[in-house]
Amino acid sequence: MTALTLSTSGAAGLRADAIVVGVAKDSGSKSGDLVVAPGAEAVDKAYDGKLAAVLATLGASGGEGEVTKLPAPSGFKAPVVLAVGLGPVPEKDESYGAEALRRAAGCAARALAGSKKAAFALPIEDSGDAGAIAEGALLGAYSFDAYKENGNGGKNGKAPLAEVALLGGKPRDKAHKAAVERALAVTEELNRARDLINTPPNDLTPEAFAAVASVAAKEHGIKVQILDEKALTKGGFGGILGVGAGSEAPPRLVKLSYTSSKADKHLAFIGKGITYDSGGISLKPAGHNETMKCDMSGAAAVFAAVVAAARLGLKVNVTGWLALAENMPSGSATRPGDVLRMYSGKTVEVLNTDAEGRLVLADAIAKASEETPDAIVDVATLTGAMMLALGNRTFGIMANDDAFRTTIHEVAEEVGEPSWPMPLPADLRKGMDSSTADIANMGERMGGGLVAGLFLQEFVGEGITWAHLDIAGPAFNEGGPFGYTPKGGTGSAVRTLVRLAERTADGDLG
Repeated sequence: MTALTLSTSGAAGLRADAIVVGVAKDSGSKSGDLVVAPGAEAVDKAYDGKLAAVLATLGASGGEGEVTKLPAPSGFKAPVVLAVGLGPVPEKDESYGAEALRRAAGCAARALAGSKKAAFALPIEDSGDAGAIAEGALLGAYSFDAYKENGNGGKNGKAPLAEVALLGGKPRDKAHKAAVERALAVTEELNRARDLINTPPNDLTPEAFAAVASVAAKEHGIKVQILDEKALTKGGFGGILGVGAGSEAPPRLVKLSYTSSKADKHLAFIGKGITYDSGGISLKPAGHNETMKCDMSGAAAVFAAVVAAARLGLKVNVTGWLALAENMPSGSATRPGDVLRMYSGKTVEVLNTDAEGRLVLADAIAKASEETPDAIVDVATLTGAMMLALGNRTFGIMANDDAFRTTIHEVAEEVGEPSWPMPLPADLRKGMDSSTADIANMGERMGGGLVAGLFLQEFVGEGITWAHLDIAGPAFNEGGPFGYTPKGGTGSAVRTLVRLAERTADGDLG
C-alpha cells in the first residue's frame, strides 16, 4: 500500500521524484486559457509565472485526466513537474469538486508508477479536499501484481508509487488528520476488495474467501460466523446449496458483525459471492466466461465496508453477510426445472441456472431479516440487463422505499460512484409465476434487471427497509484505467456502503 503523509514543506525544498500540480481550462475566457490551479503558486513563481504558457506550448489543455510532464525549475530538489488536468475552472465562489480532485490525484499516481515519492500540490481549501486527494492518490496507485514474476509490477513492470506527500495539508489540524486517516482506512479496505476480485478462482474458492474474511474480522474486533455445507444443509439454505451443488468447492455463508456500544441503528449489508460463475448447466456462451471471477464483487464490497466501519469506529451496528458459492456444471449440479426450497420456506423453480446470484442472495436476505435491522442493502453483479440499461460505469439502485433509494443515490454521488435510481414495476412480477413452485427464478426478458430486483424483494422481511445495488457494470473494468479506477476489479460500492454507514451513525439514514 502506498504511504501517505501531510507535509508542511515547500515544493522547492522537498526531496521527491516529482511535484504534482493541477491545471484547468478557463471556459469563461474567449481563448479557453489554461490556468494553474491553487496549490501550485510556488511552482508557477519558479517559472516566472509562465507555467501555464509553457504547458500550453507542450499541448496541455487542462482537460480532465490529462497528464503533462516537464523538467522542474532550477533550485527544486524534485527533477520533474507533473501537471494533471482538473477540467473546467470552477464558477465564481466555487471550488474544485471532490471528485475532480480524486480523479486528478488518481491519474497522477498512475502516471508516477515506478517512483519512490511524489509531492501533490493540488488545491486544498479544507479537510474534505485533503481527504479527496488522498483517496484518489491511494486508489490510483493500486496495482495487482501477486501473480507476476517478482511481484511489484512484474519482471519488466513498474512498482506502484511508494509514497505521497500532500502539500497544503495541515498535519496538526484535527480535521485534516481525520480526513487522511479516513481515506487510508477506506482505500486500504477497498484495495483489499480489489485484490479479492482479481484473485484467480482456483485460489479464491468459497472456503478460501471465508478464511480471508475470518482473519481480517478477528484483527479488527469483528465477530465472525461461518456456515459450512453441513451447517447450511441443517439450516435449510436451499438457494446457496443449490447454486454450489455442482462444484467440488462447497459453499459458505459468512456473517460479519461489527457492533458499537454507542449505536442505536443497525444496517445489514449482503453481498453476492459467486467465486466463479460458469452459468452452471445453463452454461455461458464462449467469450462470457473469462472475467467471471469477478462475480463475487458484491461480497468483496460488503466485506471491505464492514471492516472499514470497524476501523473508523462508527457509531452504528453493521452486519455483513457474504453468500459464497461456485456455480459449476457437473453430475450433481442443479438442473433447469429443479425446485429449491429456500431458507425462508418459499420454493423456487430454477428455469435458468445462470440466474444464480438471486438464489444465494435470497437465502442471505431472509436470514438477515430475522434480526430486523433498520435497513438491508444487498450488492451484486446481478444482471447483464443492468449493463445494457446503464453502461459499464453506473450501478442501478432499486428499493422498497423511495426515500431510502434517494438517500443511497445521494450518498453514491457524494463519494463519486455513478448510480441511478431504478423502479420495481409490479406488473413484471407476474412473469415469475410458476405452476410448480411459489416463484420462478426467471421472468420477462425485457427489464431483466428489474425482474431480478422484484425476485429479491420477495425474501425481504415484512416492514424492513431494503435496497438492491446491481453493480454488474462498474464492478470490473475490462478497458483501460481511468482516473483512480484500474483495469480489473474496481471495488465498486465500497465507498457508498461506508458513507451510508457514516450517515446512519450521524442519525441521517433517510
